Amino acid sequence: MRAAPAAAPLLLAALMMGAVPMAVAPAAAASAPAATTSNGPAARPIAEATRGLQAQPGFIDVWRDTDKGRVLLSVAALEQPFLLLSSLPYALGSNDVGLDRGQPGDMRMVHFEKHGARLFLVQENTGYIAASEDKDERAAVKESFASAVLWSGDIVASDNDRYLIDFSSFLLADRHGVGARLAAARQGAYAVDVARSAVLAADARAFPDNVELESLLTCAGPGQADYVRQVAADPASLSLRQRISMVRLPRLDASSGWQPRAYHPFSGGFDVNYFDFATPLASSIDVHWQVRHRLEKTDPAAAVSTVKKPIVFYVDRGAPEPVRSALIEGASWWASAFEKAGFKDAYRVELLPEGVDAMDIRYNIIHWVHRATRGWSYGSALTDPRTGQILRGAVTLGSQRVRQDILIAESLLAPYGKNAPADKQKLAEEMALARLRQLSAHEVGHALGFAHNFAASRMGNGSVMDYPHPILKLNDKGEVDLANAYGVGVGPWDDYIVKYIYGDFGGGAQEQAALARLRGDAHAAGMLYSSDQDDRLPGASHPDGLLWDFGPDTLKTWDQLGAVRQRALQTFSPDVLPDARQIGELEARLVPVYLLQRYQGEAVARLIGGGEFDYASAGDIKAGIASAGVKVTPAAVQRQALNKLTDTLRAEYLALPAKVLDVLTPPAAGYERGREYFATRMDSVFDAFSIAEAGAAQTAGFLLDAGRVNRLAWQHARDAQQPGVQEALSLLLAKTWRREPVPASVVGGEAVQLAADWVVVDGLLNLLDGAKLHPQAAAEVRASVRELVRWLNNNPGKGVIADSRRQAAEHMAAYLNDPRSVKLRSLPVVPPGAPI
Repeated sequence: MRAAPAAAPLLLAALMMGAVPMAVAPAAAASAPAATTSNGPAARPIAEATRGLQAQPGFIDVWRDTDKGRVLLSVAALEQPFLLLSSLPYALGSNDVGLDRGQPGDMRMVHFEKHGARLFLVQENTGYIAASEDKDERAAVKESFASAVLWSGDIVASDNDRYLIDFSSFLLADRHGVGARLAAARQGAYAVDVARSAVLAADARAFPDNVELESLLTCAGPGQADYVRQVAADPASLSLRQRISMVRLPRLDASSGWQPRAYHPFSGGFDVNYFDFATPLASSIDVHWQVRHRLEKTDPAAAVSTVKKPIVFYVDRGAPEPVRSALIEGASWWASAFEKAGFKDAYRVELLPEGVDAMDIRYNIIHWVHRATRGWSYGSALTDPRTGQILRGAVTLGSQRVRQDILIAESLLAPYGKNAPADKQKLAEEMALARLRQLSAHEVGHALGFAHNFAASRMGNGSVMDYPHPILKLNDKGEVDLANAYGVGVGPWDDYIVKYIYGDFGGGAQEQAALARLRGDAHAAGMLYSSDQDDRLPGASHPDGLLWDFGPDTLKTWDQLGAVRQRALQTFSPDVLPDARQIGELEARLVPVYLLQRYQGEAVARLIGGGEFDYASAGDIKAGIASAGVKVTPAAVQRQALNKLTDTLRAEYLALPAKVLDVLTPPAAGYERGREYFATRMDSVFDAFSIAEAGAAQTAGFLLDAGRVNRLAWQHARDAQQPGVQEALSLLLAKTWRREPVPASVVGGEAVQLAADWVVVDGLLNLLDGAKLHPQAAAEVRASVRELVRWLNNNPGKGVIADSRRQAAEHMAAYLNDPRSVKLRSLPVVPPGAPI
């Protein structure tokens, strides 16, 4: 915990100052006499200005002017903060751009203030505060960091301290950042065309704690870029809907029954943070709170109790069966963890009732979202920036992922042959639905405040917060077995994080002691934790923090998947396709089979220059709960990993069987290759060079990563028993350029090997050219390249091998002599694998 525990009550009190909820103006106040403004004559009374309009009393009173397409608000309190959120009820449908149906924006804390005859909507700077009872100390920080005026408008009418404003111009502006997202995706400059946009006044709603306002926005732009052309009715005219939610701030007084919880790096959860300049001098000003929903027991003294208000997630009615049932079932898995944490009937998942607004911020929602291509799913926790309290969970599940899972299963099982057992087709669908249950639980976990744990796969079904690869094996008949591809239910890590983040431990020192015991028990049980910041880069070092791997032993799983891959390639045929599909789709189905070990290959690479470490506080280290420092992967394991990984650059691994090559057919008329296919430089026909290059690039990208090479250099410098840069590169070149002749039994073997060899050259030169190596590591790489040049010149070979060896030697020598004189090639593009 970084903030001093003793400061929490003071912080809570200080956060309440200036955070009084905006008052709800009673409807009767509309008849109050007109007020005289500071600028002169009396403004019209609100009753007169709103005569004939539809009233929506609530947190902020709303008037609908459907005839003129306006929304008017009456603001009853100034300088009092509330929360503002944008979202997209209707969206673009492009995974590449990322403007999805139901997508939430950032939560902002704002307030209205009056200057002259206008009201200003101001975003407060919540990143820097002074949690102090001293108003001057608070003011000093407020004055040091800029706020932002989001909007201003004329006061249309007023009654005493109530001000009526036409909020339409705010709603007609791009508050969600649609134009910025399109520009970032290189789709061109788009801006709202107000003449083709409208405030949807009839849809405006006001409730006691929130206001929901919506507009139709038409963004005009060039319409020339690929992503918008792929999805839009008219790519120069993108019409979407924008939702603006205005939300009352939660109470923070002692009677509210809820306290923020200090974040700990081993909690397994998310945090919100800000800099508090009022902390004691010995304490960090960087304050972090645990992100979590409010969950209060009806009987705090009971070990297990019902709750005052359960957490309920609602599934999108647009999800069809059997998807709908799978989503509900998977998301419901969390109920058992809450029960174990002492909360009875505290969490449930239901189908969204008919007619309920899925965008209303009062509802936690699981959206079933369609896009033109498969893409990622997301779970968002929308929080109070002061405390980390989750006000809404919003989940986005991409609908095409389940179809990719079916494709993978069919490609492995080949279930459409004349003699294929009938249950194979059903097994493919069952595997995809099993994955969907896990995905639903995973993304809801994010919306509950839980982070990824990519090390949980070391415990089998350790956590739904990991990225799972289907558990594949061969049965006794040597056939691919998918029967138990995915786990069922939450795992032990999930039980731990629910108890840690939501458990009721009484607060204060008692709570901190209980949380420390939980962390100690988790470590003692062998639970590992590694998350995004340490696991997504190609050169990441933690050998357990792996996306899409499985099993406790990386090298054993590598061999297991290798056997499955070999069997799947042997049986790959038109039988992987349903009869109605055009035969050109065989190429797309070959991709996940050929690259079946792509994620486990990354796991093997992690062992090279690898080192594991804990997320911990200094107190946990001193108490012996966790370990400090980095534990380097043993030398013998690193050398095994080097051997296995470099074997994937040999033609024996990269070449396709003849019977696979002989059935690959170009896409039919009306169809074309897309991103899910291997590239081709042979016009319409399948390119066997490109597939070998992509396979080699998959390995080279991991092995020839600057961070990994730098670690190899240091680990060897500190311990000469560890493999170093020279050893790793020597083995790499011995398996490629300097290898023995390829056996004649390998189809196109020498050509396939040369394709991989050239990828290695490109990888080495890009490694040198990337300016990320330490000078001494770069010197070792350069020496290996120079030695390879000498070897190629001394061993010219014959025929096409001689041609490549001569050109490669000239290419590398020219680069070593003058890097600027050589145009380097990027590594070949590998077709997308994730998300699965």
